[in-house]
Amino acid sequence: MNKDILKLAIPNILTNLTVPLLGMVDMHLMGYQDSSVFMGAVALGGVIFNFVYWGFAFLRMSLSGMAAQAFGRNNQQEMAMMLFRGLLLAFSAGLLLLLLQKGVVGISLKILEGSDEVKQLASDYFYVRIWAAPLAISLMVINGWFLGMQNAIYPMIISITINVVNIASSFFFVKVLNMKVEGVALGSVVANVVGFMLSIILFLKKYTYILKEFDWYELIDKKGMFGFLNVSGDIFLRTLCIIIVFTFFTSKSAGNGDLILAANSALLQFLFLFSYFLDGFAYAAEALVGKFTGGRSITEVKRAVRYLFGWGFAFAFIFLMLYALGGQYLLLLFTNQQEVISTASDYLPWLMLLPLTGFSSFIWDGIYIGATASRLMRNTMLLATVMFFLLFTLLKGSIGNHALWLSMNAFMLSRGLFQTLFYKHLSVFRQ
Repeated sequence: MNKDILKLAIPNILTNLTVPLLGMVDMHLMGYQDSSVFMGAVALGGVIFNFVYWGFAFLRMSLSGMAAQAFGRNNQQEMAMMLFRGLLLAFSAGLLLLLLQKGVVGISLKILEGSDEVKQLASDYFYVRIWAAPLAISLMVINGWFLGMQNAIYPMIISITINVVNIASSFFFVKVLNMKVEGVALGSVVANVVGFMLSIILFLKKYTYILKEFDWYELIDKKGMFGFLNVSGDIFLRTLCIIIVFTFFTSKSAGNGDLILAANSALLQFLFLFSYFLDGFAYAAEALVGKFTGGRSITEVKRAVRYLFGWGFAFAFIFLMLYALGGQYLLLLFTNQQEVISTASDYLPWLMLLPLTGFSSFIWDGIYIGATASRLMRNTMLLATVMFFLLFTLLKGSIGNHALWLSMNAFMLSRGLFQTLFYKHLSVFRQ
């Protein structure tokens, strides 16, 4: 089992590690400008794209679990139609976002807190990066489908390529052409074009047999589409809760001034680094639990869960030690502004706790997605979100910015606890 887990987890870890690396590079490029407003602008613009991209991440998550179950049943037509339905929805959503881009950024910046200068720079960032939306959302679908096919290598190749191109492009646009926030946004557009072209090449290399299973009538079949959307809808609401929490976190940070926004944005990169690492094991859980659920092997599901949690706890402890011993030095990766570093250091202890409070929620997410237990997953997330806002409301007046970080830890911990309580209600145990 360890071999199966690592075969899927390691490529996904390598894939995911390039994502926070990209965020770190963007923070570095803006953190070494002459003002903290550039860091805040990228953070605020990134929040809007969390709405845009995380909002459609449900397509990847629902697709990977359902495709893995189809793989476990060896149903090639079902495998094919999962991919094509996902791509239809992805392209439609991307084109709709392009048409509504002015409304999206206008409403977002009215809701979010922040200085006028930061908001203007954030909108400049958005209007460039939004042109990658149809391709970026489609890539989520393609990578989720590859993972459902038990193929973690192709998503790794695609994501590493995207992020290497993104980093190189951003450095070129900012350092050579002297662009600011528009430079890091344009780097994302170039990278997604390259990544989408590469994904088509890889698909045709190994999965051309899937094309013969395409059927227009099956594509728009109400039963198949509604079945897909039913699972996707629950996962969308679950993802929306995460978006709301992180958006609120960044917005309240901005409301406390540009300095707190810059400090909290730098510290969030630590959380993203850990989360993308643990997501490697969550993706392994999606693929394995999905396959075993499709094959109706309850014993193997239970065995996979035990091993996955062993790996999750081990890496949570490693990250706890990394942040405790090297957190001060890691901050230098993001900025050379001493006031930002000093402010971030005051809240660094909260980051040290997050690996322990958060690791179980990532592992459980993968298990629930693989079992397509979307409704239970949605309910646990709703409860955790209530916990976050309740704690923040009670504590914001007495401990200020510390209330945000304490509430974030409680949010992560309660997700894992509620999912543990609901575990025995997964459908795989009722087969």
